[in-house]
Amino acid sequence: MSPLGKLLVIGFGPGDMEHITKRALDALAESEVIIGYNTYVDLIRPLLNGQEIVRTGMTEEVSRAQEAVRQAEMGKKVAVISSGDAGVYGMAGLVYEVLMQKGWRREDGVEVEVVPGISAIQSCASLLGAPVMHDACTISLSDHLTPWETIVKRVEAAASADFVIALYNPRSGRRTRQIVETQSILLRYRDPQTPVGLVKSAYRERQQVIVTTLEDMLNHDIGMLTTVIIGNSSTTVYDGLIVTPRGYQRKYTLDATEQALKPHQRLRTEAEPWSLDASQAGAAPAVTGPSASGAAVATQARPQAMATVQATTAVQTGAAPASLAAEALSRLAVGGKLPGAANARWNGQASAAESTARMSAVAGAGASTVMATGGFGKPALFEVGVSPGVGNKKFTARQMALLAEVAGDDGELEYTPDHQIVLRVPCADPEELVGRLRDERFIVMPIGDVFKVKACDFCNMEKDDAVPVAEHLQVVLGGLQAPKETSIALNGCGMACYGAVLEDIGIVYRKGGYDLFLGGKKFGRNAHAAQPVAEGIPGDQITDIVENVIAEYKEKGHPNERFHKFFKRVGVVAGFRHEDAPATVEVNAVCGD
Repeated sequence: MSPLGKLLVIGFGPGDMEHITKRALDALAESEVIIGYNTYVDLIRPLLNGQEIVRTGMTEEVSRAQEAVRQAEMGKKVAVISSGDAGVYGMAGLVYEVLMQKGWRREDGVEVEVVPGISAIQSCASLLGAPVMHDACTISLSDHLTPWETIVKRVEAAASADFVIALYNPRSGRRTRQIVETQSILLRYRDPQTPVGLVKSAYRERQQVIVTTLEDMLNHDIGMLTTVIIGNSSTTVYDGLIVTPRGYQRKYTLDATEQALKPHQRLRTEAEPWSLDASQAGAAPAVTGPSASGAAVATQARPQAMATVQATTAVQTGAAPASLAAEALSRLAVGGKLPGAANARWNGQASAAESTARMSAVAGAGASTVMATGGFGKPALFEVGVSPGVGNKKFTARQMALLAEVAGDDGELEYTPDHQIVLRVPCADPEELVGRLRDERFIVMPIGDVFKVKACDFCNMEKDDAVPVAEHLQVVLGGLQAPKETSIALNGCGMACYGAVLEDIGIVYRKGGYDLFLGGKKFGRNAHAAQPVAEGIPGDQITDIVENVIAEYKEKGHPNERFHKFFKRVGVVAGFRHEDAPATVEVNAVCGD
């Protein structure tokens, strides 16, 4: 050890005693001074035995590093602690930077030892299953030290390259937009149903593990103690666990005890048509001799290998890259070798918009043709919501007959709680189909992040005073693009039996005027009614007021931000002020009930 002392930069892992390494334990025991962030000092306090402690709060990392160097130069053994691994967003780099500024040299300066620990990407992955089995990266969303533009470029690169991504520091009390913007970027490259794991306080007392999707991740609590792990295109969920395949299924039959490829064949170029050597060779060489039959069996057993070989051969003959990609992926789908959403997509079952977006990147100018054919000569899937009216819940026989005719054997009809039917059908001419539906007096609505106008049946149209308002809102607002799917619901009387007050925006007609409710949350363990913001609004003003609310939400709402979260964040919408719900008071009754 240098006579100047020693710096021990220690990563103590996720925080529980069982996952700290023996070297970290020994390093803490031999240290004279412990320097760390308040929370981290508290986590390891049971391991300390009377050492001097220097503890500071957030944003004091530089002063901690400087103090550690100063004390080490006085001849002390100093431990600088980090959770996880000290070299992954921890203190190791900063300690070295401070030393570098002082002209430190390894041969004659204080001795430095970095003690590795289990990083969050590893500890959180273990709780989720095996999501990081393939190429992965970590990205911190904190822009306190890194320009946001740089972070965006890294997210874009990782998303486009199909990395499994672990997001550190996703959100804090002040940094709320970063995770929203990141989700928006990722959704441009990945299926909305891509598995996502949210792990808070891994292996600590308040541990929380959630398996969700890329589309739905922001509906859960995400904070500074959360690590977000986003799967790649092959990641799947099985029995509540997230698993990213390593690629063994390309060569092996995982449910077979005897493999088609023998051990000596498995690393040959002809068994890996996707490899660099195979691409440089131009095509897999002919297999001759004893291995020929084995290779043939292997190809038959794995359609994905066959598709790749045929695509490689097509490259040699000069076929267009887009058609090669389409052919290979469609063959994989036919063989059932792609995960659920991808298998459906490349089997010609994706929505027109999704097919267009994904294939545009591959085919460029040919995207319009892909949209019309679904990419593989099949009509693209068209999805739309239909209803007989805003308040009318009764379908006529002619309407039902038309839906049955349009759906046929290849389409499907799904009834929803919003009193509309979702029609999904292969369709090469959506405009013609929409025209037929409207001719039969259907309201036709897009599906997705749009404004949905719905209403009660006005007591079988016996209390129809508010019907004109409902119909006006449908004409003006129904189907407009929204930051997140938003419901505008109207009840035709004060009974409010349709539950409009639970929706994002609720309107109740009562005593000749309209009561307005904003920010309801209909689902989830913290579901709540909307906040009453105005009563007795005249009929000639209510539509303008709602339109103003919608206009402000469209202008200021973050992508994928639900209306109730937007209302709370901005505080005032169209002059209506958000008020936090009173805290729940627990009452312990004397009777014990």
